[in-house]
Amino acid sequence: MISAAENVMADAASAAAAGLDSRIVVRRGGFALDVALHVPAGEVVALMGPSGAGKSTLLGVLAGLIGFDEGHVRLDGRVLDDSPARRTPPASRAVVLLGQDPRLFPHLSALDNVAFGLRVHGASRAAAGDGAAEWLRRVGLDGLGGRRPAQLSGGQQQRVALARALATTPAAIVLDEPLTSLDTETAGDVRALLHQQLAATGTTAVVATHDAVDAVALAHRLVVLEDGRVTQSGPVREVLAAPATRFAAAVAGLNRVEGTTDAATWRARDLVLPSPAGARHPSPAAVFRPSDVRVVGEPRREPGEWTARIVRLEQTPAGVRLRTADPDVAVDVAADRAAGLAPGDAITLRVDPADVRFVAGS
Repeated sequence: MISAAENVMADAASAAAAGLDSRIVVRRGGFALDVALHVPAGEVVALMGPSGAGKSTLLGVLAGLIGFDEGHVRLDGRVLDDSPARRTPPASRAVVLLGQDPRLFPHLSALDNVAFGLRVHGASRAAAGDGAAEWLRRVGLDGLGGRRPAQLSGGQQQRVALARALATTPAAIVLDEPLTSLDTETAGDVRALLHQQLAATGTTAVVATHDAVDAVALAHRLVVLEDGRVTQSGPVREVLAAPATRFAAAVAGLNRVEGTTDAATWRARDLVLPSPAGARHPSPAAVFRPSDVRVVGEPRREPGEWTARIVRLEQTPAGVRLRTADPDVAVDVAADRAAGLAPGDAITLRVDPADVRFVAGS
């Protein structure tokens, strides 16, 4: 007989095997991608990183479209790839890749585009048609099945592509910035649809994105990829609250400034703050919002005050963002406060020490 302990161990092993497990090494010229990625069954992981970090390469390997040099890919306990020479073809992986381009067949209607995937997986013509109609209803396109892609808006085309991807019940779906080409309102609608359908189907997913809203709205965990390496990973809220790199801080809408401490102060060039109490790291980083920084006219030589040089000015929905150097800090100001300022100008800035949090430094 199988003991209760053996049942528990078997359940644990089954849970560990479920989902997507991978270790991928790709070398291309001077670039190297070396990433271990595990996504539990039914979870959504957001993948963020600057351009050239390796996000699309990683997704391409998971989908079987790009080769790799070392590693493995396993999905729900099934080995898809265990060496560069032993790889499962894309059509046999049960992994669907959805990118910025919906890649719909232009000569087929929306209904036939969705039905095509079902037919490939063995459904009869009638069953595929019924299934496609149901999925078009689920993505909000009921009644538009007869239209060809050219007769649909960009958002509607992406909805058709999502319906086609999920209709085949993939074991995993990888999404490569699928909302980038859409306007803000349409992207918001499709994002909500993605959240609803991924949750409803329990599909394991990896979403590469440049937008923190996607991570917050869609994902359980956030993985930050920089220069081909994972620099931070964890629950979305935790990563955004305590970014480990300047890129992660920018994604979170925060400044992250590296500094050094002594018994009384924390310092980053001319920016001096009271030393963080109970700091466990010898060189903690200061984190604060751009909106918490003030441009001041008369220096008072208080803690949290420093002189910086403007590098550039950027428009924001609420006004102007000043990018400064020495140290590198973003400052949000109303448009009228930025009038007359130009790159190269020296300005005095102040941040209230109470608005600063300290996190582990690099």
